[in-house]
Amino acid sequence: MTTDVHGRTDCQRSPTEVAAAEIVPPILRQYGELTRVALCEYLRPREPQRHLWSMVADYPRRGGRMLRPSLCIATARAFGASAEDAVRTAAALELLHNAFLVHDDIEDDSLERRGHLTLNALHGVSAAVNAGDALALLGLRALMDNRGRLGTLLTMRIMEEAERMARETLEGQALELGWQRDNAISLTEADYLQMVLRKTCWYTTIFPIRAGALIGTRGAIDADRFVRFGFFLGAAFQIQDDRLNLVGNHGTYGKEMCGDLWEGKRTLMLTYLMRRATPRQVSRLCAYLARPRSERTASEVAWLRDLMETYRCTDYAAEVAHSLVGATRHEYCLLYSELPDSRDKRFIEALPYWVLERS
Repeated sequence: MTTDVHGRTDCQRSPTEVAAAEIVPPILRQYGELTRVALCEYLRPREPQRHLWSMVADYPRRGGRMLRPSLCIATARAFGASAEDAVRTAAALELLHNAFLVHDDIEDDSLERRGHLTLNALHGVSAAVNAGDALALLGLRALMDNRGRLGTLLTMRIMEEAERMARETLEGQALELGWQRDNAISLTEADYLQMVLRKTCWYTTIFPIRAGALIGTRGAIDADRFVRFGFFLGAAFQIQDDRLNLVGNHGTYGKEMCGDLWEGKRTLMLTYLMRRATPRQVSRLCAYLARPRSERTASEVAWLRDLMETYRCTDYAAEVAHSLVGATRHEYCLLYSELPDSRDKRFIEALPYWVLERS
């Protein structure tokens, strides 16, 4: 009998929670491999190889869970399409995702990505910016290549969806960067969730689901129906990601541990801490956040990490993530209950619970 990360046995978990461990990882592997094969066409060696294209291929070849492309393919299949109908959109998602990661690492001055040094740490900021731009261009190319299989009208519809997704993501990133620049200290939980809706949810869950549903129905569906489900799922994913930055397994997490604290990111946990710490602690925290990363010390990061533990900030974040996953259940029933049973439909149902269990 297996146990989960909380020590519960299969008998103590719901059938959907058990299914999350049984269904989600195999589909992530299967659809992830389909996407990687499609990516080979866009990441093939070419000149200038050393100064551009080897860097462009670096992040995609480091691996990753392939959540976004898998969600796109599974949704398309649940609505009646084939995996081949959705694989170029899935590849575009992965290319755009890696473009965002490259630029995020530069903007955050991050040092580690997927267990290795970031592109900006390896090659400098200028070369990394150029590689990120190239990844975004390849993502656009992959979307355009849908025309042969999906036709011009549906291809343009998906490209319009991608433009909306990119705009929302950039605006969400602007909020987060602006809060750090302005040393915002009076943010609310609603502020955080609004930022996450735009920065994380649109490209992690909302766009993959909307694009998949459009492909599966050949455009005959109202894509706006999927925003709430995508928001609840994506927000739970981001909050769990923020938690793992503090409590995760460094061997599987893949990013710089406590990097959010080094960078001064306004996570849900930091917002919660600001409301509960003493005035003296808040004053010290504000002074810490006002300085650039290069002037922060390991001892200060350790102090902040301990302070979050004292006020049980990660426990609070876990409670919010669980509430969001609970909210996905109602939305899932509204969106998918009338679809015939399938492995892909069960994957989508189980995915929110996998988000909470991942380490």
